[in-house]
Amino acid sequence: MSEEEARRVRLYDNFRDVNRIDPSFYERYDVKRGLRNADGTGVLVGMTNISNVHGYVISDGERRPDEGSLRLRGYELYDLLGEHISGQRFRYEELCYLLLMGELPTQAQLKSFIEVIDSQRELPDGFTGSMLMRDTPPDIMNVLARSVLQLYAYDEHAEDRTPSHEIHTALSLISRLPRIMVLTYYSKRARYEHESMIMHRFIPGQSSAETILSMLRSDRQFTGEEARMLDIMLCLHAEHGGGNNSTFTTRVLSSADTDPYSAYAAAIGSLKGHRHGGANHQVRAMQAEIKENVEHWDNDDEVAAYLARIVNKQAYDKTGLVYGMGHAVYTLSDPRAVICKRFAEQLARGTEYEAEYELLCAIERLTPEVLVRERGTKKTMCANVDMYSGFVYSMMGIPEDLYTPLFACARMAGWAAHRFEEIGAGKRIIRPAYKNTHTTRREYKPIAER
Repeated sequence: MSEEEARRVRLYDNFRDVNRIDPSFYERYDVKRGLRNADGTGVLVGMTNISNVHGYVISDGERRPDEGSLRLRGYELYDLLGEHISGQRFRYEELCYLLLMGELPTQAQLKSFIEVIDSQRELPDGFTGSMLMRDTPPDIMNVLARSVLQLYAYDEHAEDRTPSHEIHTALSLISRLPRIMVLTYYSKRARYEHESMIMHRFIPGQSSAETILSMLRSDRQFTGEEARMLDIMLCLHAEHGGGNNSTFTTRVLSSADTDPYSAYAAAIGSLKGHRHGGANHQVRAMQAEIKENVEHWDNDDEVAAYLARIVNKQAYDKTGLVYGMGHAVYTLSDPRAVICKRFAEQLARGTEYEAEYELLCAIERLTPEVLVRERGTKKTMCANVDMYSGFVYSMMGIPEDLYTPLFACARMAGWAAHRFEEIGAGKRIIRPAYKNTHTTRREYKPIAER
């Protein structure tokens, strides 16, 4: 090791000690760590008319489990999607209209709205070569964030905060992000896997779901059922309250009066995190390990035994977490997971994927029992949407590299709705406080005396 390398290593020696805070301080000073109360509920920091994420009730001061509910502008997610999974109409653009405009559109309003989105898919001249194909990093989410920031440079009115510009910017990103995502995917494959670079043009008039599949498939072929499946998945991820990390990030940056491109790029960076949107990779990796190590997937005892190894930090990533299970708000059920599971069952029945679907159902069913037996915990726990979303994507042939980027493309509508609301109603920079743990003053010493 060279002297420079040794010096560099020493810089890291005290990293953990310098950045450690005694966990007891949080309780002593009643600090809401992670903006969470002691019972796990979120600290109330704002108001919203956009959506309501309901998973428990407070009765006599106690948190009690309840069936999950997700209302978008007052409409139950089940009402918006549940009856129409097998329908012929695409829903994502309609849901975007509801989130951004506050009301469900008429047929004429929806037609005009879709035409506006369709008209924005073109990227600036040279953008694909300079931003997507040049120095492509291994994670597509970083390219999405970089691209959103760079689009600022092509907007002559990027610092305009008027409603017309805000809406125009949001719609242009809702339109463009799917294209950026697919083009980046093929650029990544070409750079790191030496595969062919496929660059299909978008087809005017296609929905967001159809555009993604048309650009992603090498032969551009897909069925109407596949497109409607993907459309539902986009709807499930479009919005989930103001408290989730990426949406709160959008609101924090918007409260500082920054431009929309900066706010949305930051939200993408948040969503990439393994504790947020990137958790879907953890779910699929854990499921793959269970599939590899459990010989009989239909044997509950074998599945439960391996889950016990995961819970006891003996298997998978040794964190003790069963990914895909549990949620910060939902207790008895996650409505997105309920719809996604129903969708997954329809896709899997009678196919090679049916056994895997039953395995996932077993993981969902057995995990609470294993936790009670191994840890004695009685916390009510349900599957979250990640338990089945990656499985649905895999049945559709969508590569895992696109799972979180698809989430970002879908959530763009929710981020925009919350930015609009923060601009219109927030009116104050979000600035929480931090308790300083240095309770005594340290005497300064001249450098020669240290």
